[in-house]
This record gives sequence, structure tokens and C-alpha cells, in this order.
Amino acid sequence: MEGRITYFENAGEENTEKTLELARQKAEDADLDHIVLASTTGKTARMAHETLRGEDTQLVVVPHQFGFDEPENKFPQELTDELEEAGHTVHWGTMLFHTGNLYQSHTPDALANILRCFCQGIKVCFEISLMAADAGHVSKGERIVAAAGTGRGADTAIYATASDTQDVDSFRVHHILCMPE
Repeated sequence: MEGRITYFENAGEENTEKTLELARQKAEDADLDHIVLASTTGKTARMAHETLRGEDTQLVVVPHQFGFDEPENKFPQELTDELEEAGHTVHWGTMLFHTGNLYQSHTPDALANILRCFCQGIKVCFEISLMAADAGHVSKGERIVAAAGTGRGADTAIYATASDTQDVDSFRVHHILCMPE
């Protein structure tokens, strides 16, 4: 079996359109039910919604948790309503790798730093996939595409088998679709 990875010369939102197209294509080719997507301000979620219009694949959009870097959430309520009316899901939850010294364990920080050795987007893809499974928006063992980025937009996408945090060692990445070099 052969797979292809698209490497972007630079990280960032200029890669969003290509990343979303690669995610959509993989979801279509593999007949997937869900794309899990990070979106802080809603711009990437809106682009993904447009990219998937008319497709059977549903989005599970994961914005920053409330209070992450400011008291109010940046993700617009009207976009949440629009996405949910279209059959997609918007999930706010605890960002697993931003819990600092959780219960005097530095495990979340260590995991985040190890995943960042690949790139920031890989770390976020893992995080949002686990969050979506913990919330029941994707099933443990379900094949998914997860897409995220570095700063703004999307520049990373993976094809993976989802798992929850209770069985994190069963999470599997089958293919990195794209990432910054």
C-alpha cells in the first residue's frame, strides 16, 4: 500500500483550503462519517462547512474551551446554530493537553511536547480527536479524519482510528494527509 503526504513549505492558514480538500477527499474515499476539526474563531469551520456542502460526512468542530485565553469564547453562536442546523456538531470541552500540572502529573505537558515534535497541528489533531470521542461525538474504533493547524487555519490532517482518553493507547494514526515541513 502506498500513501501520499502533502508537505507545506510554511505552516499557517494559507494552507487551509488545500488541507480541507485533502480531508474531504479522504473522508469520501474511505466512506467516513466524521471529520473532526479545530476552529477557534469559526473561520476554518465555515470554510469546512462550505467544502462539505452536499456531502454525507459530518463535522465535529472543536473550538477552544471557554476561558482558554480570554473570558469570552471567540467562536460565534450564530455559526454554532448554522452548523448544528446542517447536522454538524460543535463541542466545547477541556483541552486535554492544556491542563498544565493536572493532579501533580506533568503527563499532559509531556504528551503535548512529544506530539509537537511532528508539528503543532499533529498535537491538536490528537487532542480534538480524543475530546470528540470522550464526548461521544465519534465512536471509539471509528475511522475519522482530524484537521487542525498552527496558529490560525488548518495545515495538518490525519486519517486515524478514534479512541477516548480511557483507552488512549488504541488511538491509531493510519496516514498523515498533510502537514508543514
